[in-house]
Amino acid sequence: MTSFLIHGAEGILTGQLGEAARASGSIRVRDGKITAIGVLIPEPGEEIVDAAGCVVTPGLVNSHHHLFQSVLKSVPEGMNEPLTPWLRLVPYSYWDTLDADVMQAGVTLGMAELALSGATTIADHHYFYSDRFDFDPSTILCETAQRFGVRFMLGRGGATKARAFDSPDIVPLPTESFDAMLRAVEADVSRWHDPDPAAMIKVAFAPTTPTYSLLEGELKEIAQATRAMGVRLHSHLSENQGYVDYTLEHYNKRPVHWLAEHDWLGPDVWFAHLVDCDESEVRLLAETGTGMAHCVQANARLGSGVAPADLLHKLGGTVSLGVDGAAANEAADMVSALYAIFCTHRITKGVGAVDAETCLHWATAGGAKVLGFENIGTLEVGKDADIALFDLSAPRYLGQHDRLIGPIVAGGQAHVRHSFVKGRPLVVDGALPFLDMDQLSHDCFQAVETIKARRALKLKEAC
Repeated sequence: MTSFLIHGAEGILTGQLGEAARASGSIRVRDGKITAIGVLIPEPGEEIVDAAGCVVTPGLVNSHHHLFQSVLKSVPEGMNEPLTPWLRLVPYSYWDTLDADVMQAGVTLGMAELALSGATTIADHHYFYSDRFDFDPSTILCETAQRFGVRFMLGRGGATKARAFDSPDIVPLPTESFDAMLRAVEADVSRWHDPDPAAMIKVAFAPTTPTYSLLEGELKEIAQATRAMGVRLHSHLSENQGYVDYTLEHYNKRPVHWLAEHDWLGPDVWFAHLVDCDESEVRLLAETGTGMAHCVQANARLGSGVAPADLLHKLGGTVSLGVDGAAANEAADMVSALYAIFCTHRITKGVGAVDAETCLHWATAGGAKVLGFENIGTLEVGKDADIALFDLSAPRYLGQHDRLIGPIVAGGQAHVRHSFVKGRPLVVDGALPFLDMDQLSHDCFQAVETIKARRALKLKEAC
C-alpha cells in the first residue's frame, strides 16, 4: 500500500510556517510520494484512507534519543538529581547491565512508544560501545528500525576519554582509541548509511561530548573525517552550566565559540540541548546553520533549564525536537514533548515565545533538516509520504474551537489512527500490526528484573 487518497480530514497542518502552515482537502499519494493536496475526487479503484475526525500532519521527527534507556525509566536513585549526579547514578552506573536481550527490549519499546505518538523518523545517539559486550549495538538499532519500517539516523557515539567518578560501584566507562573509534564509525557508515535524499537509514559521527569525551587535539580530526565520509556530526553540548564552566576554565571560551575554532559548526552539525548558550553563541549557531535538538522535557526533568530555541528560530536558525532518553524523560513520546515545548517556553518567556504551528514545524521540518532527510518534514507535492493522522475523537479534544492544534496544545496520550513512511503503513488503526505487545511487555519486565539483579550483585561485590 503505497498509493491511496487520504480523505475527509478535519484539516491539514503542513509543517510549514505562516500562511502555508494549514491546508484543507485530501492528500493523494502515488508510489510513496505526495502528488496532490486539496479538493480531490476519488479515482476509480483508488484506495481510500478514512481521515474523518483527524488532523493530518507530517510524520514527526525525533532528532535525539537514547533508545536503550527505555528500560531505565524512573530509576529511584536518580529521580530527584540534577544532570551530573544523575549521569553517575543512572546511565553510567547501569551501562554494563546491558546485554543483547536487554538492549533489544529497550530499543523495541522506545521505537514503539515513538511510533504510536506520531514519529516516523527517529535519531538515536548511542554512546556505549564496549569490548565487554557480546553484541553490536549498531546492528540491534538499525535492524530494529528496518523491522519497524521507520526512518532512522544512527548516531554512532563513544569516547576516547571518560569522566572519572569517585565511587567504587561504577565500572569504568567504556572508551576506544581514536583510531578504533574512527574505524568503527567508518564500518557503520559503510554498512548502514544511505546518502540518497530518500534514504531510510543514515549514520552520523556522534561522540558523547566534545568536552568530557574527547581530547581537544582530536576535534579537528573528527570534523575532517566526518566530512570525508559524507555524514553528519552530532553530540551533546551545553546541557548545563557545567559545560560552560569547563570550557571557560580550560580554554577561556564558551562552548560554541570554542568548537567554532575546531570546525565543529555548520549545516551538517546538530547538537542536543544547548541550554546554557548566551546570545552571541545563539547568533553563531544561526549564522553557521548549526542545528539544535531541543530536548525540553529531559532538560526540565533534570532541572537544567530551557534552551533558547525561540531565539535561535527568530534568528533564522534550525530548531528540531528531541525527545531524549527515557531514563531522564519517563514520557518519552513526541506528543508529550510537543506539549512541553508549547507550555515551557510560554511559562518562562511569555505567550509570544511560541505558537502551536511553530512547535510542529520544529518537530517536522526542523528535524528533517538537521538530520539531512531532504524528502520529508512537510506535506507538499513531491515530498515522500511520511504522514501521521491524529484522531481527535478523545474527550480531551472535544470542545476545542481550533481542533487542528489539539495534539500539540492538549497534551496527554496521542491517538494516532494511521501513519505512513514513504506511503507504507506504520501505525494502522492505532496499533503496530507487526508487534506483539504482550511479548513486548514480557520482554520489558524481564529486562528490568535482569538489570535490577545485575546492579544488586555489583553493589554487593563492591561492599
